[in-house]
Parts: sequence; C-alpha cells; structure tokens
Amino acid sequence: MITPIYAALLAFLYVFLSARVIKLRMKYQVGIGDGEQTLLTRAIRVQANFGEYIPFALLLIWMYESMNGAPVLVHVFGAVLCLGRLLHSYGVSQQKETLIFRQSGMMMTFAVIIFCAISILLKYVG
Repeated sequence: MITPIYAALLAFLYVFLSARVIKLRMKYQVGIGDGEQTLLTRAIRVQANFGEYIPFALLLIWMYESMNGAPVLVHVFGAVLCLGRLLHSYGVSQQKETLIFRQSGMMMTFAVIIFCAISILLKYVG
C-alpha cells in the first residue's frame, strides 16, 4: 500500500497547521473566532481548507490504488497533493499573500481529485 505514506506525511502537515492556529490563538488571546487578527484568520482558513479537501482526495487515491491502479500514478497523485497543500498553506498564510502559491496549490489539489476520479472511472469501465 502506497497511500498511507502520503496520508502520514499530510498528517504531519495538518498537525503543524493546527499548532500554528493554537499558537496564534495564545498570542492574540482569542478563544473563539479570529479576534479580527489577520494572521489568525489566515491560519484558521488554511487549516480548515486542508480539512475540507484532504480526506476526500486521499480517499480517491486509496480507491484508485485498491483497484490495482498503477503504483507510479499513486505516487504522482500523492506527491502532487502534498506539494499542492504546501504551496497553498504557504500562500494563504502570508499577511501579504502571493496569490500564485494559493492558486497553484488549489489547482494541484483539484487536479489530483479530478484525474484520480477519471482514473477510477476508467478502471471501472475498462
């Protein structure tokens, strides 16, 4: 199984993103919400966006792999997903956001979801 490697790597990133939210909450003394602190708002959104997309993307990768999908393609999906999430996290986390990182990260995430879904359908009908 290959997908668990990428799930583990992404788990470390999720814990890092969560720890950053906690650190900023402590710094700004904000328990609920964002206290109108721009960096905290951004950190919360990065963590939430991760939580919104990663489980579904990993599930699709795992489904493709469990259908005897090409191992090299599983690695490509996993690596692109990891890189995309790193780029997105970096881009959104900046107070003066460099939009290219955010956009590239989301495009990579969407590409994994779309190409993985297509690959699953092709294996199913093929």
